[in-house]
Amino acid sequence: MPALPSSIALVHEWFTPRSVGGAEQVVRELDQLLHPQLFALVDGESRRPESWLAGRRIRTSFVQRLPWGSSHVQQYLPLLPLAIEQLDLSGYPLVISSSHLVAKGILTAPDQLHISYVHTPVRYAWDQMHAYLAGSAVARGPLGPWVRWQLHQLRQWDVISSRRPNRLIANSRFTARRIQRCWGRSSEVLHPPVNVERFRWDLPREEFYLSVCRLVPYKRVDLVVQAFNRSGLPLTVVGEGPERRRLEAMAGPTVTFLGHRSAEQVNELMGRCRAYVYGGLEDFGIAAVEAMAAGAPVIALGQGGLLDSVRCLASGAEQPTGLLFGQQTSKALVEALSFFEEGQLWKRLPAEEQHRWAAQFSPERFCDRLSILLERYWDQHVEDQGSNRTALPFPLT
Repeated sequence: MPALPSSIALVHEWFTPRSVGGAEQVVRELDQLLHPQLFALVDGESRRPESWLAGRRIRTSFVQRLPWGSSHVQQYLPLLPLAIEQLDLSGYPLVISSSHLVAKGILTAPDQLHISYVHTPVRYAWDQMHAYLAGSAVARGPLGPWVRWQLHQLRQWDVISSRRPNRLIANSRFTARRIQRCWGRSSEVLHPPVNVERFRWDLPREEFYLSVCRLVPYKRVDLVVQAFNRSGLPLTVVGEGPERRRLEAMAGPTVTFLGHRSAEQVNELMGRCRAYVYGGLEDFGIAAVEAMAAGAPVIALGQGGLLDSVRCLASGAEQPTGLLFGQQTSKALVEALSFFEEGQLWKRLPAEEQHRWAAQFSPERFCDRLSILLERYWDQHVEDQGSNRTALPFPLT
């Protein structure tokens, strides 16, 4: 069985302290496993002494040299498809892209193997476009037609570039369905890594409910706030974002906003809350797995990627880990909260079992499963390359 090549390229959209989430956790595990050469549109991390990328050589695109390119790369959205195509990946037999926007669109040769780990097709160009436009002040203004045209162009490029990877890996079954719907391609599912061992599950439980996420429209924290206003139950909201002022204005006396908190503070809150609550539609939902690792049941929308991680008590699932409501409305969440409180369901969802279930999403298991996939893909690639080499029927002189 051929070993993986020694020269591997790993392409991520951007490295910036303004964007650190599940995609970056995947890249970090890939980096530790494969020791690749890193590529990105921009790099705002390697010069930060506290960053895990401190001192690393990251090859970047021309956007790095544009004004505020490394800190506000998304302002150059119309240029990003062009920019990603300018990265020179020649000399790397194996290329892996970590893609939620344009990284999968890199250009490779026929003898290179390109595997793309897809966090999501571009949300705001596809099924979440109308929600994005409704929440964008620019899209509602005089530039609205231009914004719509740019999204139309991005959609076309997104389909074209989706044919470039040889293999696609999706972070959830939901993302795999979106890939099939948007791109017409199949993919294998590999859930992202979650650092579950950093959480304590044995802390004393308190009566408050917890929401932890960026305060942006598609996370639907407004739905959660409205539900707790109606139920009168205590809710603690952790996170920052453009929605904070509006959410605080609508919040009742039982809802508390803490703003940004350190990872250690969030860990403790998850370890003490009665349940973690989420109303958005997620591609996977790492925070929900983190909550379960901390022993907290999850009350969330029963759609999207959370169906891969949360086992609903009401559905009769074995070893349930939470409660899923069917419709993305405050009314549905209020009913779920009422059911949860009246039945004291947290007593039927022991913290230690939550933590044990979450362990299957650990970085170690992610790397084990990924290694198997990469070796299988590379073996098939080598075999296919060999079958395309036929001997000439006569000697060369």
